[in-house]
Amino acid sequence: MLPLTSAAGRRIYRSTSVRRNILASRDLIEERLRYRILTELQRNGRLTNQELAQRVNLSPSPCWRRVKDLEESGVIRGYAALLDPEKVGVPVCVFTLINLEMHSSESLEAFQEAVRIRPEILECYAITGDADFLLKIRVPDIRAYERLLNDVIFRIPGVKHVKSSFTLREVKYDTALPLPRPAEA
Repeated sequence: MLPLTSAAGRRIYRSTSVRRNILASRDLIEERLRYRILTELQRNGRLTNQELAQRVNLSPSPCWRRVKDLEESGVIRGYAALLDPEKVGVPVCVFTLINLEMHSSESLEAFQEAVRIRPEILECYAITGDADFLLKIRVPDIRAYERLLNDVIFRIPGVKHVKSSFTLREVKYDTALPLPRPAEA
């Protein structure tokens, strides 16, 4: 190894340091592009590749490759139309807390499988606190919710307690995730 005091040693050190800085700079540029692509697609998932490329200042081909990479890596899970619940006939939104009697892997899996197949149950989360699960449910009316409780939820083995909260109105609804901003240069 050459000492840093020699001219050759300083050149090697500088070239390695420069190479590291170039790679770090490329990573930062990629991170910023990824952020801009994801931000634009969260705003409007129907953008054409051409429109997206213009908005993020890329040519179409590299933009398309980056989007494909994001899709294949699972960062982009899919694309969907956001429907108005009232206009499609499911205006009642209910948040339901569920407690299970037992927490064996079998009872947990049975519960999770039972809720996964119900289209009225939009979201299901295992949570901490006083309940085991939180469900977000959309139904046409209170009677439909009552039928879901009696015909499905209460019949799932191990369900001990159910607590329901009906929404009065939607105050905020957003599907865009809060992306961490890339570091500044």
